[in-house]
Amino acid sequence: MERFSAVLQSVLEGKKPDREDIVTLLSARGNQVAALFRAADHVRRAGVGDAVHLRAIIEFSNYCRNNCLYCGLRRDNRRLPRYRLAEKEIMSSVDKAAAMGFRTVVLQSGEDLLYSASYIAGLVEQIKRRHGLAVTLSLGERSREEYRIWREAGADRYLLKHETADEKLYQYLKPDSSLQIRLQCLYWLKELGYQTGSGNMVGLPGQNLDSLAVDIILMRNLDVDMAGIGPFLPHPATPLKDAEPGSLELTLKILAVTRLYLPQAHLPATTALGTLAPDGRKMALSCGANVIMPNLTPAGMRDKYLIYPQKADIIEEPHQALDKIKALLAELARPVARDYGRAKIFSGGYGSHDNCKG
Repeated sequence: MERFSAVLQSVLEGKKPDREDIVTLLSARGNQVAALFRAADHVRRAGVGDAVHLRAIIEFSNYCRNNCLYCGLRRDNRRLPRYRLAEKEIMSSVDKAAAMGFRTVVLQSGEDLLYSASYIAGLVEQIKRRHGLAVTLSLGERSREEYRIWREAGADRYLLKHETADEKLYQYLKPDSSLQIRLQCLYWLKELGYQTGSGNMVGLPGQNLDSLAVDIILMRNLDVDMAGIGPFLPHPATPLKDAEPGSLELTLKILAVTRLYLPQAHLPATTALGTLAPDGRKMALSCGANVIMPNLTPAGMRDKYLIYPQKADIIEEPHQALDKIKALLAELARPVARDYGRAKIFSGGYGSHDNCKG
């Protein structure tokens, strides 16, 4: 108890925690958990304020060249009906997002190489020209040249979760890649001036508190602008179908400690948390989160983009989901952000760039 309190107090006083300190915080039990969550909420308020940023996600293809052991989109999942949205369908979803008041759209897909660099650049240019929205891309591992083309077309942000900083576990889970390749992509994105997001899953087979502490340290060393943290949820059409899901409490503790470690980064209340528990998003917003990413993928396709099963957002219409989110935020006395959500520089590393004003 004494060590936990001492570590938490030292972090609140500005000390950079080491791996042992992070493990101590992640080992919180009983009243310590509530104290950790209160501290994270305090740091969130001081670092990024009370406003919650809403970012509309459009999942435009569920084709993927990779065979990750945990993912329902893996190429060997023959039971999954595949789809690709046409340009008109993608832009229709973007138009809807703009009409609903979103300031950011997130274009996400499996690693589908049918969409060329020039095609994605054309989409980004259209979105900028038509609506002036911030554009986040989440398209996986591509070449530095492709990242450069998209950045020059106007893409503001890129989300590329590292999933786990344990190199052996990474290789096991993602046999088509390596942690070093993933990190190289993240370094390129930072060099090119993207606001860069990463993140990890909690509860993967073979994980422990020490490896989860390394995840948090890695995100700090990368100077990430956003950190997406969610529980591992086993998908029935993957080799990990019989594995235990990640723990809600541990995921929230990881989120809280990440907030202490990254006071000015954007931390989403992830859909996976909402899938794991009905109040998952509410709990996340109370221990460090400040972003929600509603799903604006067309309804007929949304149930086919299942990285994990039973996603919380596959049934609701976008307006219905948005009304529920606004009601939740009103309950928490948290306003909806009106700006583009440009992340702040918090450690003087690579810096922060964004094409958007606001």
